[in-house]
Amino acid sequence: MSFRFRSVTFAVAVSCSLGLLACAPVDEGSTAGAPPSGSLTAGQGSCAPAGLKTLKPGSFTFGTDEPVYQPWFSGNQPANGKGFESAVAYAVAGALGYQRDQVSWVRVPFSAAIQPGAKTYDADLNEFSITDERRKAVDFSAPYYEVAQAVVATKSSPVAAATTLAQLRGAKLGAQVGTTSYDATRQTIDPTEQISVYNNNDDAKQALATGQIQALVVDLPTAFEITGAAQVPDSVIVGQLPASGKPEQFGAVLDKDSPLTACVSAAVQKLRGDGTLAKLTDEWLARAGRAPELK
Repeated sequence: MSFRFRSVTFAVAVSCSLGLLACAPVDEGSTAGAPPSGSLTAGQGSCAPAGLKTLKPGSFTFGTDEPVYQPWFSGNQPANGKGFESAVAYAVAGALGYQRDQVSWVRVPFSAAIQPGAKTYDADLNEFSITDERRKAVDFSAPYYEVAQAVVATKSSPVAAATTLAQLRGAKLGAQVGTTSYDATRQTIDPTEQISVYNNNDDAKQALATGQIQALVVDLPTAFEITGAAQVPDSVIVGQLPASGKPEQFGAVLDKDSPLTACVSAAVQKLRGDGTLAKLTDEWLARAGRAPELK
């Protein structure tokens, strides 16, 4: 669990079929918003650009922070379609019927994007974990990403080249106490493993850097930060752990009670149902982000 990304789990149920998004009523506690009556087809009917109440008629405005980083975006240029969240944004817009030249971007600080009040965007993508507290101020779409846990090691670690969970068993592993990372380590690697625990990720990173542990388990966004910003010199992502328990989820942020929430959620569900989200996750996180899943 990463405090930067404010980990919380949540469940969404907007059941939609491929192509025709026939959405059932949203389960109690969902942040997706109740869809309009009848079936929704992305890019048609009430979810067509002509029927959507966007900031600018006929166009869709996405927000994100300044700067933004790989692998979520590329080159701090959200409009280039490269990086996971940029690619997801254009896929959502396409599912709603917008052409690429009908999509624009604005920069919004992370904290400002989730505050109450008028928005300068239609939807904002910036690794926002869906939480009950945030739902008091903003809407969330159906989740477009379920946060995986990942193993980070230094290049000199004996487990740096591990490709399987079995190769991690018996290694000196560490995790922040009381986190989903710690739970995932026990559930997916070895429930009897003696895991070194730390009060915070800074202490855990120091233990990894000094060789007190051979590998550190953190959520994947934090793993990208640790290795990409060289927070631990010569560190690499060994791989992702298989899903276990209820994952933290990222959703697009929209204005509270936005008339767009149901349609954006329907578009996300379509992309999940037709395999687009899985393909984008593999392309931009597993392969470009060099974080393969450990078997």
